[in-house]
Amino acid sequence: MSAPRSMPWPLVALFTAGYLAPYLLPTTVGRLDTGLPLTTTEAGAVGSALLLSSAAAGFLLASRVERAGARGLARLGLTLAALGYGGAALSGAVPAVVVGVLLGGFGSGTVTAVAAGGIAAQRDPHRTTTFGLLGVSALAGVLYLTIPHLGPGHGLPLAAIALTALAVWPLTGRLPGATAPARRPAGGGARLPHRRAGLLLAAAMPCWSLAQNALWGVSGRIGLGQAHLTEVTVGAVFAVALGAGLVGVLGAGALGPRLGRAVPIGAGTALIAGCIVLSASATGLPAFAAGEISWNLLYPVVLSYVIGLAASLDPRGRWAVLVGSAASLGTAAGPLTGSVLAAGAGFPVMGRVLAAGLLAIALPMTAVALRAGRQPLPVAEIPVVEIPVVKIPVVKIPVMEIPVVEIPVAEIPVVEIPVEAPAPAAQGAYGTAYPNSYASTSAR
Repeated sequence: MSAPRSMPWPLVALFTAGYLAPYLLPTTVGRLDTGLPLTTTEAGAVGSALLLSSAAAGFLLASRVERAGARGLARLGLTLAALGYGGAALSGAVPAVVVGVLLGGFGSGTVTAVAAGGIAAQRDPHRTTTFGLLGVSALAGVLYLTIPHLGPGHGLPLAAIALTALAVWPLTGRLPGATAPARRPAGGGARLPHRRAGLLLAAAMPCWSLAQNALWGVSGRIGLGQAHLTEVTVGAVFAVALGAGLVGVLGAGALGPRLGRAVPIGAGTALIAGCIVLSASATGLPAFAAGEISWNLLYPVVLSYVIGLAASLDPRGRWAVLVGSAASLGTAAGPLTGSVLAAGAGFPVMGRVLAAGLLAIALPMTAVALRAGRQPLPVAEIPVVEIPVVKIPVVKIPVMEIPVVEIPVAEIPVVEIPVEAPAPAAQGAYGTAYPNSYASTSAR
């Protein structure tokens, strides 16, 4: 999958910076548990608060990105993320860490809202989303492999998120600024299009995201406690699973819209349900590895199509932001839900309950994808600018009458030159020429 020159790299970078905090949530919560005087439940609550703050930013800014300007909001979100996560990383006081995490979470949600709105306006939002998922998956994988070797402490994953926000900052100069609000036609031209389909998708996304993160939140405990694996083996399985996620993202980008959206979303969600059952009921390495790797392979593929579906419902990106924020709600509640189900009924029952929930919501999500595929995408109304016709006055140029100048002809005087001609001689003065005249002359 080659990246075209027209790829909006600032949006891809913002997508990566905004989604990095949820991707690093397991290690962030684990470091808060071991590095601060917090219980496991309290550390999980801090992680949930981070995601709830991010979701709140998305709901608040869903319809304001275009009016406020992508450049200003992106810089505000990156600043909040850098200050919030950076302050939490440098502080050892629990209240300061909680405030910093909340501030950073709001910044992440703001950045994600800008990225989602900009991606929705692209000609191929699915391809741009795929590159964003590829970026955040690759970065998260590198951090998962690097952070354990840098030492203990709660600040390392938080500092990584803050530094990513600072690294993305220079790219915001290529984003559009604030624009004057366009004049809307009477009758609600600013209303969300495809309201029924958008609301149905937004209502399904918390359940879909909750099931994914409920498994992810307890996967380590499944491997250690039920599958009887060592911590090194579980870490190796997770590393391979993250690599499979990169392969899944690449496959989604190569597949593109060839199968539409309904088949990847519906069939992919059903396959994920089977992976959850397999992983949750694993009692050994083969089943555990197969479930976790397959799940990580399919999850980003389906997520990319869901984000593309939300973007297709509104080219201004409002549904994409709302659906993404709804997914953040499910992400925040996922680890707690998984822990409660596992504690009450065991991991295998938890897996079956989550799988049943996924199969139930796969039907409305597939219906939305089918309906969106039959409907033409809304076309942005371009106002017709009436160019006034400039009337050029006809200037009557008076015709100048050029007077006829009579040039007097000079009368050249005739000069009479007298010619003195010899007077004709009188005939008697010369004699008459006779034949014997020569003889008479010579005799004289």
